[in-house]
Amino acid sequence: MSIKPILYENDVLKMIDQRLLPTEEVWLEYTDYQAVAEAIRTMVVRGAPAIGVAAAFGAAFGARDIFAGACDEFLIEFDQVCAVLAATRPTAVNLFWALDRMQRCARQCRSLPGADIKARLLAEAVAIAAEDERLNRAMGAHGQALIADGARILTHCNAGALATGGYGTALGVIRAAVEAGKKVSVLADETRPWLQGARLTAWELMRDAIPVTLICDNMAGYLMSKGEIDCVIVGADRIAANGDTANKIGTYTVAVLAKEHGIPFYVAAPISTIDPSLTDGSLIPIEERGGAEVTHCGGKAIAPEGVAVRNPAFDVTPARYISAIITERGVAKGDYRQALSGLLKG
Repeated sequence: MSIKPILYENDVLKMIDQRLLPTEEVWLEYTDYQAVAEAIRTMVVRGAPAIGVAAAFGAAFGARDIFAGACDEFLIEFDQVCAVLAATRPTAVNLFWALDRMQRCARQCRSLPGADIKARLLAEAVAIAAEDERLNRAMGAHGQALIADGARILTHCNAGALATGGYGTALGVIRAAVEAGKKVSVLADETRPWLQGARLTAWELMRDAIPVTLICDNMAGYLMSKGEIDCVIVGADRIAANGDTANKIGTYTVAVLAKEHGIPFYVAAPISTIDPSLTDGSLIPIEERGGAEVTHCGGKAIAPEGVAVRNPAFDVTPARYISAIITERGVAKGDYRQALSGLLKG
């Protein structure tokens, strides 16, 4: 049974601190939007769908604490709350999708008393969280048809339950394949510098008794050349209209290797990850994080003091390297601009 990393109980948002896994399982509690924003910014919670869920609850908390009398004043203050949350992580489009949904909800309820608007916004956040797991399970059902019995699957970063409201995107497809009776095994890239593959993916799969082997990021090409990998499946933080996909740094490298070796490369992501406003991946904003994430590991220096560092958190895989994009509405292949547009229309 996959873990749920975000729980809402008794007016409190509880989130597992993903920075401490796998050695410590610590749940933190949040009751205001500023604290939720900081949790997103500092990666207590990470993974595009999970960030969206957390932001929705943060927006609901911010709305609850607004005491403006007039509706127009309330909406102005609510937009300011959403702006704070939106400024936390630039790449994951699910963050902006969730906040846009919350803002639309507020405006649709503008004729109601303030207390009712706040209640509706909280209900919307709860709905976003519940929907996310349902969508992941639908995605898994579509995607598992692409996974052969006995497949040896490489994944990069963590696109599991921890990155979502539950079940997972890439790992959701793997879970669905297992539930369908297929005997699969997983190779998990460690995923420097945050080690999401080593710390999170391996932890999740071991909890679910799904066979997993941890490898360093620079081992994938060797194992592909030895015929030890049958397919690759990853998640996504933003997908442009043409299918170009932003995901954790290192994904592009894996995709190029897979193409060279004739190995299918699959992306699993909800419809909310598709950004039709961007014609191609060159327009996707790429977050650059602090150098200490590269020069230190576990709080210990692993590089010379003062060395220059680059730390882009994501890269973009061109659509030509992607064999299929798996969503809750079906699988897109071929002409991604046309296929994704069709899925967006539902």
